[in-house]
Amino acid sequence: MASFDLKSIINALPVEVDQWGPPTPAADATLNDIPYAPYSKGDKLGRMADWANESGKDGRDNRGGRGGYNRFGRDQQVYGAGTSNLFAYQHAEDEASFSVVDNTRTSTKTRGGFGRGGGTIFRGRGARGSTAPGRGGARGGALVRAGAGRNERQDTRGGRGGRGGRRFGWKDYDKPQRNRDSSVVIKPDWKMLEEIDFNRLAKLNLETDDGEDVESYGFVSFYDKQYDKPAVKGIDRKLLIQERAYYNPTTSEDPVIQQLAEKDEAQIFATDSILSMLMCAPRSVNPWDIVILRQGNKLFFDKRDGSQLDFVSVNENAADPPMDPETGKESINSPQALSMEATFINMNFAHQVVVDSEDAKINFENENPFYNPQEDTDPLASKGYKYRRFDLSLTEEEPVHLIVRTEIDAALKGTGSAPDSFLSIKALNEFDSKAQGSGGALDWRTKLATQRGAVVATEMKNNSCKLARWTTQAILAKADVMKLGFISRATPKDPGRHVILGVIGYKPREFASQMNLSLSNQWGIVRTIIDMCMSMPEGKYVLVKDPNKPVLRLYEVPPNAFDEELEEKTLEEDEE
Repeated sequence: MASFDLKSIINALPVEVDQWGPPTPAADATLNDIPYAPYSKGDKLGRMADWANESGKDGRDNRGGRGGYNRFGRDQQVYGAGTSNLFAYQHAEDEASFSVVDNTRTSTKTRGGFGRGGGTIFRGRGARGSTAPGRGGARGGALVRAGAGRNERQDTRGGRGGRGGRRFGWKDYDKPQRNRDSSVVIKPDWKMLEEIDFNRLAKLNLETDDGEDVESYGFVSFYDKQYDKPAVKGIDRKLLIQERAYYNPTTSEDPVIQQLAEKDEAQIFATDSILSMLMCAPRSVNPWDIVILRQGNKLFFDKRDGSQLDFVSVNENAADPPMDPETGKESINSPQALSMEATFINMNFAHQVVVDSEDAKINFENENPFYNPQEDTDPLASKGYKYRRFDLSLTEEEPVHLIVRTEIDAALKGTGSAPDSFLSIKALNEFDSKAQGSGGALDWRTKLATQRGAVVATEMKNNSCKLARWTTQAILAKADVMKLGFISRATPKDPGRHVILGVIGYKPREFASQMNLSLSNQWGIVRTIIDMCMSMPEGKYVLVKDPNKPVLRLYEVPPNAFDEELEEKTLEEDEE
């Protein structure tokens, strides 16, 4: 075996003064600025070049490709995989900013439930058995078979539209944040005492009785059953202007409530419009406020003069509610204009659908407490006021009773030996089914007779708070039937002329169950606010709904708060 001498090998190596190892070759710049693709120890050197797994053009990712998998094996990893493609040629400008414009003319016919705007729209129940639901649409989440053929079916299980869905357009991404103004100006000297989130209100619960009548005032006329019949085709039933005297004073200005408070008939006093707003607070979106007076052991729920509680909202709960125009010009479809229009419609409709006759009316125990024939020249409207008491006590040792002034609009003549029933009459209004803020509503003129359920379901979605308040008021008044009128503009551009398209009657408690309205939760909200105010000292408080958040705030205000607004309005009336 040959032997070697390690010492001689080491001595044969070149000796350098400043380094150890092989000699350094001459400086060569040929490989400078050449990119180097790093790789890990786990990378397998399978092939020198893998054209089957090449990235997309210009080094972009091959979207929709098989990634590291190729036709030679599933688990084989490509050399350099996971690193950026340093050797790809890059254009000076990214071609992704360019797009191909298709100028070819396409057919204008819609296919398979695709409506205007290119979005998939499924509204309401639609026409069962039709091949294309169109604007009516098919039920979301269901497979609709249109015929006996193998391919005659339509699957709407995507969930994009569905029942009560809304239209998603290409401008949805750029919608401005909607900020509403508070219903009342919060002044610096106001002290915030409590802040209540709507989630807390939804968990409250209190069981109470149906209430009892304490006193009744006014009269009600009988309802005209002709309005229950469908309208004759080609003949419009116009909504007429009714010159009638209608009163809705606040709680503390009601002379009957003042008398009942002096007699200690209850500790809490309110009107149905104020109480229903409080009971339906979790459904509200628009701002509102309630003035609360604590006097001794009594509590009065009041409203400011000209408060939002006196007006009827329109599409408050819609996904895209009405908006004010950005240009600052007045619009007939702005929230304020629509609210005034809806309030006007409700007052006139309730007076038009009753029989105006001295013989065809029911007089209550007392006359109207607000009517003064010496000052008011207009005749009284059909309106009955029932003052009803509810027991909100938790224990017998601490009784808590609430008296609320409720309203009855008309009476319905009983058939045969059946007694007469009392009605609550309200009206829903349509302004323009194609305008912004319509909430995806169907065209009432064509769909109300054939798709009544879809129309009502859409209104329950877009006007959840308003319908909940009306239902609550009917239940508080113990009305037997709630009549809902459907009023539309004679032309979409004219807010001053309207036609009556139809009237539908509901039992208030059945309608409440359809809306998922819980009376026990509503009474729990009222009792919570009462306990909160009763724990405070005597004074004036304001319960304010935040204009942009689902939050209620309770403020302590000076005793003379809102007196300036009353004085300014008095001066304006004197000048007129």
